Amino acid sequence: MSPSIDIIVTAPCWEQQTGLDELTQSTVRGCVAVTAARLAQDCELSVNFTDDATIRELNAQWRGIDKPTNVLSFETPGPLARRLSLGDIVIAHETVAREADEQGKSFEAHLTHLIIHGFLHLIGYDHQAAREAEEMEALERRIAATLGLADPYEGSDLVDGASTMGNR
Repeated sequence: MSPSIDIIVTAPCWEQQTGLDELTQSTVRGCVAVTAARLAQDCELSVNFTDDATIRELNAQWRGIDKPTNVLSFETPGPLARRLSLGDIVIAHETVAREADEQGKSFEAHLTHLIIHGFLHLIGYDHQAAREAEEMEALERRIAATLGLADPYEGSDLVDGASTMGNR
């Protein structure tokens, strides 16, 4: 069972992106299938597609880092199997586009990876310690592969690659 997803587009830069709903839905379904996460029936999450200015404000407010990032996740507290709201994922268009270009990836492939990354945070995964990062990265790779994507960390150092990703 996959959670229902409230997709929110709060920045005009996302308007040219087609298929956000299907991409988000299929990515979350892939995450749930691979992780076998025990989710509450009828649970939900929101994904906010925004811009660098908005995510910069959130990053400064919640993480004390005054710069934009690619993805932030805001996990709802409590036992996973009881949470009707898993939380919120926020993704910044300009950062995703710039990173995809720098990494030689398609925008869609990088966006899919960031949705995976954000979702894993919502269900309790983290990458603050090396062991956690290795576990999370391995899971991200497995999910990406099931969705037909290349290794999202190919060409980057293990652990270091994840620690530069947006965080909670």
